[in-house]
Amino acid sequence: MANVRFFTDQHLPLEMHKVRIVQKLNLPPIERRLEAITEAGNNTFLLQNRDIFLDMLTDSGVNAMSDQQLAAMMIADDSYAGSETFTKLENKVIELFGMPHFLPAHQGRACEHIIASTLVKPGNVVPMNFHFTTSKAHIVRCGGIVRELLIDEGLKPTSEFPFKGNVDMNKLRQVIEEEGAGNIPFVRLEAGTNLIGGQPLSLENVREVAAVCHSNGIPVVLDASLLQDNLYFIHEREEACKDMSIREITRAIADEVDVIYFSARKLGFAKGGGICIRDRVMFEKMRELVPLFEGFLTYGGMSVREMEAIVVGLDETMDEDVISQGPQFIQFMTDELRRAGVPVVTPPGGLGCHLNAMEFLPHVEQGQYPAGALASALYIAGGVRGMERGTMSEAREPDGREIFSQMELLRLAMPRRVFTLSQVKYAIDRIIWLYEHRDLIGGLTFVEEPAILRFFFGKLKPTSDWQTDLAKAFREDFGDSL
Repeated sequence: MANVRFFTDQHLPLEMHKVRIVQKLNLPPIERRLEAITEAGNNTFLLQNRDIFLDMLTDSGVNAMSDQQLAAMMIADDSYAGSETFTKLENKVIELFGMPHFLPAHQGRACEHIIASTLVKPGNVVPMNFHFTTSKAHIVRCGGIVRELLIDEGLKPTSEFPFKGNVDMNKLRQVIEEEGAGNIPFVRLEAGTNLIGGQPLSLENVREVAAVCHSNGIPVVLDASLLQDNLYFIHEREEACKDMSIREITRAIADEVDVIYFSARKLGFAKGGGICIRDRVMFEKMRELVPLFEGFLTYGGMSVREMEAIVVGLDETMDEDVISQGPQFIQFMTDELRRAGVPVVTPPGGLGCHLNAMEFLPHVEQGQYPAGALASALYIAGGVRGMERGTMSEAREPDGREIFSQMELLRLAMPRRVFTLSQVKYAIDRIIWLYEHRDLIGGLTFVEEPAILRFFFGKLKPTSDWQTDLAKAFREDFGDSL
């Protein structure tokens, strides 16, 4: 990785690319921002792009593509069956992960659907380091139960532990003993644990988990959607891996697991996904579902142009200079906010900077969705769209009782190769202002609440006139500024 020092002793993340294609942004005045969040039912997913200045909702499908990717998209083979483009992608995946079988799918949750539908039976228990919303939903839909085995350190918002996404090995052994290996169809590992702040797991932990699972005849499934950030953290934080290349670390992880699935909307800088499978019998079972739900086996719901881009994007993922930018920008943002006293998740993970909403808004009870309220407040204050990762992202018990999340986070995703440092500094400025006015922020309550994945399209309203008060305070402090 390039080591660039500044003569003035500044420590700034340096973009190792130049911007050649730009997209105009729009920052509406705060009066319009207040109207827009109300129209969206205080759900940032329902905001219109024309009303957003900095879109930090997600890193999924919004990463910048390289000139090499765009060039590759022009030479795709769009045959329905037997596409050379698919063969190119298949060979690249086999090269990187070393698994003999590959199935295409249109994105990561499509992979989750195929895996869960094939392997999970009613009453099965699926242990994992930590759940993701859609992975849990697919398992529960098939009658399975999710057991989270995250190390205790992983649920501490403020920590110095470098691999908060690790599995607690004692918890893993205990759940195998309690449930029996026969009732565990697989153990899922998420490389870059999304809901606790994009926290990584170590190569050592992957090896420990695999050893225990394989000794009990249990397959290991890796969600590699956020793998690129995890690879960077392993290289930087894990002493035994500092002299390994990114390709070597990738293969070392892959050699330990039985199935790898990924969303190429994150891993690969394009739009698509896929499942890599070691066992032939398992592959044949999953293969049957691809034509039913995705498309033929050589496109699987993906555009062949996107597949060409993924091939190049996977190679770019092996470049330290490419994959370092996201974590370095996140580190910068986290450090700046931390210096200003703003409660953030540490150490910084991948994917984005995460604000600790429970500490930011201690006066807002969990039943009023503090992370969702903070997301609404930040949009009003700065036109910055983040994503609630807390109780709103959970689902109620069958009897209607609320399941309170173990963490209440506002995720400010850092799409790769998209934002400039001045834009990040703007977001930091507005967050600091908001923190100074945090007492003005109140809670939210649902007015439209879907039963499944409610955070995607549910609507809420404020519990008081706090949003109007916040907008008034903004005008008093910023005058006619946007």
